Amino acid sequence: MHAHLFTPLTIQGVTLKNRLIMAPLYLGYAGQGGTVSDMLLDHYRLMAESGVAMVVVENATVDYPLGSGSHRTLRVDSDDHLDGLRQLAGVIRQAGTLACLQINHAGRFAHAAAEAVAPSAVKTFSRMPRALTLDEIPAVIDQYAAAAARVKAAGFDMVELHGGTGYLLAQFLSPRTNRRKDAYGGSLENRQRFALEVVAAVKARVGDFPVGYRFLADEWLPDGLNLAESCRFAANLSQAGIAYISVMGGTYESFSLPEIVEKSKSPGYMLDLAAAVRAAVDVPVIAAGRLATGSVADAAIAAGQTDLIGLARVLWSDPEWPRKVRDGREAEILHCTPDCGEACMQMVMKGRPAFCVRWPAEKMKTWKEKFS
Repeated sequence: MHAHLFTPLTIQGVTLKNRLIMAPLYLGYAGQGGTVSDMLLDHYRLMAESGVAMVVVENATVDYPLGSGSHRTLRVDSDDHLDGLRQLAGVIRQAGTLACLQINHAGRFAHAAAEAVAPSAVKTFSRMPRALTLDEIPAVIDQYAAAAARVKAAGFDMVELHGGTGYLLAQFLSPRTNRRKDAYGGSLENRQRFALEVVAAVKARVGDFPVGYRFLADEWLPDGLNLAESCRFAANLSQAGIAYISVMGGTYESFSLPEIVEKSKSPGYMLDLAAAVRAAVDVPVIAAGRLATGSVADAAIAAGQTDLIGLARVLWSDPEWPRKVRDGREAEILHCTPDCGEACMQMVMKGRPAFCVRWPAEKMKTWKEKFS
């Protein structure tokens, strides 16, 4: 049953035991200041024991506080955080699961900083970021490279660059947020320059260590990055030696639009994006977005729409999902459903560690006793 989901795949010399990936999901479980907390370790231990082939740990900032989305965002900006990251990688790998850490600069969404920086001074909700100068850009690129080297030193199996959700890499790529008149702005060739320079710098620093990319395929905004341009960029990422491309759609400025809220309730609502990117590249693609049943996920691989399945809230709401699908017990799956009003997201936005309102009463009680 669902034979495609449970076949191995090798990516740049690293073999995944099946096609299931835990996609990165920020839940506010790190300690204040971005430390690796007991709560975070318990969470990722459970995710690693679920049976997925690889866990991609949520974004860790390459520059604190200037590049950090919150004070509970993990940090990989200095060697001071290596011990905690080693512990985190160890917890995941002890379960027989590959460990990957996503690294990020939040740019205009850096809520931990008093002043945010971005490609251009484009208002972000009620806040105006400062445009990076040409002299500052090389230092930011080096921060990504140094962070990736720490990921490798901490014992992870891969590193992922966060180019999704409208963060800094995507901000340079988007014509909506990049209005520069220099070599980093204007044409797609120029707007992709920053991201490709980051990829080159990271790969030069980590050698044959696999480097993946979280990929914004469409901002779902009328003046934003669209699929036609992003597929051209994806082809260039593939040629640059990226290990895989993890496809998603939308940003913080489009997620709450009524039409996007409605769209996101549909099974596999981002599969069309993954399929378009996969047709443009020669590297494995990860698809995500309510791939909540084994039949939908397996069919997506069988149809050539994707190579791997990314599970985020699907896995968090029921860590037994992979085993239940494999064993033909899908009727027992506890599904993440949109009718909860995105309660977990509301908790995160208020700076609180999230729990799933769909969890059974006993699990909820245990969680609250331990972490509230």
